[in-house]
Amino acid sequence: MLANERITEGVGLLVLHAPHTAASIAPGQFVHLRIAQAADFILRRPFSVHRAEGERLEILYQVLGRGTRELSSKAPGDAMDLIGPLGHGWEIPAEATHALLVAGGLGAAPLGMLAERLAARGVAVTVAQGAPTAARLVARVLFQDVSRRYEAATDDGSTGALGFVTKLSGRLMAADRPDVVYCCGPEAMERVVAEQAAAADVPCQVSLERLMACGVGACLSCVVSTRDGLKRACCNGPVFEASEVLWDASEVPPRH
Repeated sequence: MLANERITEGVGLLVLHAPHTAASIAPGQFVHLRIAQAADFILRRPFSVHRAEGERLEILYQVLGRGTRELSSKAPGDAMDLIGPLGHGWEIPAEATHALLVAGGLGAAPLGMLAERLAARGVAVTVAQGAPTAARLVARVLFQDVSRRYEAATDDGSTGALGFVTKLSGRLMAADRPDVVYCCGPEAMERVVAEQAAAADVPCQVSLERLMACGVGACLSCVVSTRDGLKRACCNGPVFEASEVLWDASEVPPRH
């Protein structure tokens, strides 16, 4: 571990020296961390990779339970047991010239490396970012640096528009139709963005959060209902085409 910094209330930035993973990971993939060697931390935790630069990985994480509280106590020099890269990440269409990224809360985490990769390819990037407060707009500086247009929404109105980020995403799609939409955040938000993209006839990809015990498709704890049956978020995802996801629990995937 190179660094473990608190960047705002309840959110940390973990920096790891992991040259092999940093060299091979693609935007949207994740790593599985063993938080501690104690028996009550036997299950690994999945974390999106925010950035990969040189031999370093950057991971944004929210302190929510015992595992992430333990992670927040780690110090530079501590060794971390890591498996990765894992999963299926974001896909960048070869013909894309304009992309809209929609981030809700810590959904900004897996979009950081994607934003940098898109900008490096010459794709015009528009970012709509939402959070409860201005202080929780994590990675805002990165998004502002690489985007052609950046807009924010906060629940308390402390910066940007007052309300949910979906107010921005729908307007931005209508004002300047992108070639592709990338979205990560609370699932209810992702569903709205998926519906907006479908109405605008724009391809949309979403990164779904699921509990993952193994991270390699063996335990079946992270299933996602899709139009092509049940799929595993850890290996078929976490990124899926939004049009393939069955958002309603009442929708039953087809039997094969």
